[in-house]
Amino acid sequence: MTFSEAMKEARSQPRLRRRHMSDSEKYEAKLGFAFISPWLIGFLIFYLVPMAASFVISLFDYNLATSEASFTGLDNWTRMLFEDSNTWSSLWITMRFGLIMLPVSLISAFMLAVLLNSLNLWGRNIFRTLFYAPALIPFVASTLIWGQVLNSQTGWLNRIIELFGIDAVGIDGIRWLDDPTLIPITFTIIGIWGIGNMILIFLAGLQGIPTALHEAAHIDGAGWWRRLRSISVPMVTPVIFYNLVLGVVALLQYFLPPFVLNGTSGYPEGATNFFMIYFYQQAFDFSQMGYGAALAWFLFFVGLALTVLLFGTQKYWVYYAGGD
Repeated sequence: MTFSEAMKEARSQPRLRRRHMSDSEKYEAKLGFAFISPWLIGFLIFYLVPMAASFVISLFDYNLATSEASFTGLDNWTRMLFEDSNTWSSLWITMRFGLIMLPVSLISAFMLAVLLNSLNLWGRNIFRTLFYAPALIPFVASTLIWGQVLNSQTGWLNRIIELFGIDAVGIDGIRWLDDPTLIPITFTIIGIWGIGNMILIFLAGLQGIPTALHEAAHIDGAGWWRRLRSISVPMVTPVIFYNLVLGVVALLQYFLPPFVLNGTSGYPEGATNFFMIYFYQQAFDFSQMGYGAALAWFLFFVGLALTVLLFGTQKYWVYYAGGD
């Protein structure tokens, strides 16, 4: 059958008439819109309108201190993408940190969730509370605490390392907060402190696995490691994917720990000049709100691209029980 013949046959088919809604269905539809309208209004006022306004601001040379603004078109975007090397260096610092932090946090949270899900663990509820408790501490306070813990002179982490015969205290010791090469590891240690939420999500996913699968595998002679690799991990891949997407978005917005410890200085040697730190510096320290808006939109597009990429790969490794 040719294309023209197929089109003629399609046109000859009777069109389906739109079914009229009954009064009760119309009432239910109106009621549904009434319930969802607060969210729609909130999204419009607090998200959509500010986003549109920030894009307009990115087209202006807007000084926050003097409130003076002049239209510059795409100058801010051109400067950001082709002239300002700090844009790409700060993005690389963020990406490099993410390549370390994300796998460590995912693996640590998953293995701790497996431990907390074990029936052989004494005092499971106590340990669950202890592992989640750090998430209840304000992040600013916990960052300041870790700043003292990792202090090269007085921090107890270096003093514990000294007990193993390693010269960790002093000028020639381990300078967690002062050595540029150690900065990604340092902030990874600080970040691991707050993986309580991720542990709970993994734990919920593990508890959703039918016990019959593990029992059948155990009867067939599968050991703990084989059951973990062949049953637990595939069954929680949707949870891994969920935490992965949230982790990528959160890491792109990584800001508070380096800002609390070093402000916008980038100390040491620019190693803490994460993208959000650079954005804050340009928008608020230098009052270049137009350029800051362009940086914010650039980060949005980077996050969107990474999210789309992750969703495109899920069909190769994420298992859904429904078969989708």
